[in-house]
Amino acid sequence: MKKIFLAGYPDTTHNYKNAFAALGVPADALPLQEKEPVFESRLSALSDLSGYDGLVLPGGGDIVPALFGAENQGSRNMDESLDRIQLYLLESFVRAGKPVLGICKGLQILNVYFGGTLIQDLPPRSLSIHAYQNGDRIHTTKAARGTFPEKLYGSTPITNSAHHQGIHTPGDGLLVAQYSQDFVVEAMYHKSLPLLGVQWHPERMCFAHANPRTEDGSLLLRYFLSFLKNT
Repeated sequence: MKKIFLAGYPDTTHNYKNAFAALGVPADALPLQEKEPVFESRLSALSDLSGYDGLVLPGGGDIVPALFGAENQGSRNMDESLDRIQLYLLESFVRAGKPVLGICKGLQILNVYFGGTLIQDLPPRSLSIHAYQNGDRIHTTKAARGTFPEKLYGSTPITNSAHHQGIHTPGDGLLVAQYSQDFVVEAMYHKSLPLLGVQWHPERMCFAHANPRTEDGSLLLRYFLSFLKNT
């Protein structure tokens, strides 16, 4: 049976775990509690990832700006230990040639890993489209021709948003697949590796969290799982 590793704390990844369970794939979260200090001895517990077929980098707070060579210009709710664990796990799965899916912050982790940069606080007009406010924002996007969002949802997918940061400079090898009406990047993929990411939250667009105003997020999750069968 295929198995997923969730690069997030157990108490913040329930929706991801439940969505993959509904698709018949078990998913394990980090064996750590939120804000728990991480030492090298704890990282050793993550060294054997051979039993996992894919990695999911979930949503969360902001990435420490120093990790992409910047000063803090609006980043908040940061957890450097988690950032470093996620980058460590991403490195491990990239080296193993295993598929990776980044969701919201996870897309940004992918971008930073490949040398890209972030907009640390979107301008007011963009925040009115993307920033969480009493729930996810819902808006129309544009999918690039021939990319996975277009294949799954057509040329103008309707997605959710709950973020105040965005992709600035794409990382090496990453290509933009989807963007919003204000040109904030909504999805990317790697040109040669089985890596993809979305700025939206598919786990909150399917099954118990299905929203009639958005696309079916399970299609994206199924697409990611299809890569596992080929590794």
